[in-house]
Amino acid sequence: MPPAAETVLDEVDGEKGEGANRRGPGSLVRALRAPAGAAPLAAALLTTVLLCVATALSRTYPFGPVTRNIVDLGQQYLPFHAYWRALLLGETHGDAFLNWNSGFGSNFLGDIGTYLSSPFDLLVVLFPADRIELALYVVTAVKIAAAGAGAALLLLRLRPGPWPVAAVLGTAYALSGWTLNYGATVPMWLDGLVAFPLLCLVGEWARTGRRPVLGPLVVALSWIANFYTAYMATLGAAVVLAVRLLTAEESATARQRIAGALRAARGVLIGIGLAAPLVVVVFLATRVADPTPVTTFAPAPWTDVLARFLPATASVDSPALFIGTPALALALTLPFNRAVAPRVRAGWTAAVVLVTLSLQWEPTHLLWHAGASPNGLPYRQTFVLCGLLLIAAWLSVAQGVPRPTALLAGGALLGTLAWAARGSVDIDDRTFPAFLASAGLALAAVLLAREGIRRKEPRVLPAREGTRRKEPRVLPAQEGTRRNATRVLPVLAVLLLVAAQAGETVVTGKRIEEQQRSEVAWSPRIGPWHASAAREVARADGWPRFRTDPGEVPGGNDVLIVGGQGADYYSSLTADVTSSTLSSLGFGHYAKGRHPVTLDNPVTDVLFSIGTRMRSEPTEPVRQDARPRATVTVATTPVPPLVTVRPRGQRAPRPGDSAFVRQELLLGASVYELPPETRRTGRTLTARCPAGSEVWFWAPEYKGSAALAGAAAVDFEGKPPAVRAPMRALGAVPASGDVSIDLLPEAGIRLPRQPVGCLVRARLDSAVRQLTATGATRVRAGGHGVTAELPPGSTGVAVLAAPRISGWRCAAGDAAPGPARAYQGLVAVPLDGRATTVSCSFRPPGLRLGGAVGAAALLALAATAFLHRRSLRARP
Repeated sequence: MPPAAETVLDEVDGEKGEGANRRGPGSLVRALRAPAGAAPLAAALLTTVLLCVATALSRTYPFGPVTRNIVDLGQQYLPFHAYWRALLLGETHGDAFLNWNSGFGSNFLGDIGTYLSSPFDLLVVLFPADRIELALYVVTAVKIAAAGAGAALLLLRLRPGPWPVAAVLGTAYALSGWTLNYGATVPMWLDGLVAFPLLCLVGEWARTGRRPVLGPLVVALSWIANFYTAYMATLGAAVVLAVRLLTAEESATARQRIAGALRAARGVLIGIGLAAPLVVVVFLATRVADPTPVTTFAPAPWTDVLARFLPATASVDSPALFIGTPALALALTLPFNRAVAPRVRAGWTAAVVLVTLSLQWEPTHLLWHAGASPNGLPYRQTFVLCGLLLIAAWLSVAQGVPRPTALLAGGALLGTLAWAARGSVDIDDRTFPAFLASAGLALAAVLLAREGIRRKEPRVLPAREGTRRKEPRVLPAQEGTRRNATRVLPVLAVLLLVAAQAGETVVTGKRIEEQQRSEVAWSPRIGPWHASAAREVARADGWPRFRTDPGEVPGGNDVLIVGGQGADYYSSLTADVTSSTLSSLGFGHYAKGRHPVTLDNPVTDVLFSIGTRMRSEPTEPVRQDARPRATVTVATTPVPPLVTVRPRGQRAPRPGDSAFVRQELLLGASVYELPPETRRTGRTLTARCPAGSEVWFWAPEYKGSAALAGAAAVDFEGKPPAVRAPMRALGAVPASGDVSIDLLPEAGIRLPRQPVGCLVRARLDSAVRQLTATGATRVRAGGHGVTAELPPGSTGVAVLAAPRISGWRCAAGDAAPGPARAYQGLVAVPLDGRATTVSCSFRPPGLRLGGAVGAAALLALAATAFLHRRSLRARP
């Protein structure tokens, strides 16, 4: 290799360190050169293998019988991907605007932008419907592998170096503690993990004045895939760009640095503008979503923060900072590595320290999370810090193995970190054994690499006396030995590095999987229970003449998996109108209101036109390591059409009204006998009701059981504000008319003022006949609209059995559509007696505004492309 080439390896972008001209630092670089695509490909492959091995060792699906559907993975992402597959294949009643299955009608474009807009999610169409769990695992693995490939590519763009080391560090980024602890079970966040290295590349392009069109397109794709984590990735890329502008080129003028920053800002703004048609819709949907309780940020103890750098640690209350002991050790050598230019060491060290501190300070915590402290995981931005640490590790090793002084200083810092973290509650019994084993293998790798560098230097024998000195003489045997060692030792060093990083990562992934299953809520795998419910729903489906509710199926968002049109719906964008309306009618919910669940009540079935209801009886206990089975039965009852007519001037609900009263107000008929006096004596409630009526118990905050005398106990799981217990039937009123309810609370009894209502079926049947006679004679439903034909002369208010969420527009007859009215929470259209049809359609709020911003951004992108091409032509 010519000397000029060696200089390039040791001095990139003007980053010439004090040791750059010493012998040997580029030896490992030159020994491991390969095509540019080798590192990303190797990182993706290694990442995939390690993820699958960790999954297999934990006996988790698809490499074992145990479910991986913990918390939101089973209750949100799996059902949404099942529905996404059905929608893409044209198997749903709704479209990209409106989801008819969930929450009696929900804004699906907002859900797409939140959960499903990543290009990787399109892979679900390649799998059959009964393999959606496998599809989601593949999507997750592909995203993580792409993140590893992107990180490896970024490292080599920042500075040339040994591609196997770049591949290992790319894998370390992709399988960091953040990924294993958070991202793998929240697949939509993984798009931010992919976006961070790509956005850093965009910053590099802007800094050097290249790819002004591709840059904004990458930004747009990142924000479309998941704007929440893309926002964090954009902030992280801005940090990287700032450091690069200050350190990469010593000869650059202030004007050139400012120009690079402005080009980057232009690209980001155009890219976000291109994503606006989806981002604006999601943003406006969050503003009308059911509000979650305000969360006050409390920084984690520093002992726990330090512990999260170590393997086999898991927690939702501290940042997941594990990147592997070898990678962390290399990152800690950077401040002491004199082969790297001082300004580079100072800039990257300052960036890592400041970003670490920003995790623990509330103002910067709010900046990372767009101004609102999140419920649940408070350190969602940690993947950015993991990326910065790995960039620091790469810069320290890219020119060659750090010298002993830097290695000793970094090792001492690593040991101090581990010692300081020893008392953390997050330390697992596998933590320090894995840490020490990995550190030992990494040390061996360093020693082999340095020995390879030493043997690369030729051993020269002196010339014989009396002879003319020409060239130093090298013994042939020594030459062959050195050549073999030069080839073998760097390879062995890399293999040890891979073993150290891989073994620790697999142990960490396995332990986190096991801890999560034992400590958090989980859903079983999709199995025969779901298949039976899906078959019955498909057989009984009568939409839009009536709804079919699949009832309770294990997991959440049940209708998205098995079909039907029910109340069950779990989304971060669940509208406040939906949550409050259903809760006021006696429905239960989880997730502080964002997960309303089905209510098996004949009155609400009439209100929402649920003509067919499924009920399931498990045939065996639901377990983590088995697919659930149940017997599914079908019940069909007459209900009014989806659109009914109600008189105007009905009394509005009062704040103190019970769910029984609110049901009657919406129904327009009195169907409950509400005891004027419900007495409570200790743990017993007594009241009087008509003989033969049905006793219903409504106690949304009650946790315990309730049993009618002589009947089986019914459980209630109220836990405010997260969980609201639904109204439940307790049994029939005896001939005496005396109602006695025994309560067995798990804590203090929390009951509303009117917890008991007795349903008189004859009254309900009469109300059904009246609403059917005056309701729509025919209902047609499209992807995001409804048209109903009404009896001539209909007056009052036409009511569509769907929550009046933002975006509904309606019209009676030939009138121009306008924003829909609300009738006690449902979509309503005033009637004047002349119109015989009513039509309503849903358009996600923000779609027009976002489209206008997107069009302007597209014009700006075209102008940028034109100006860039003209500047290229003008160059000599």
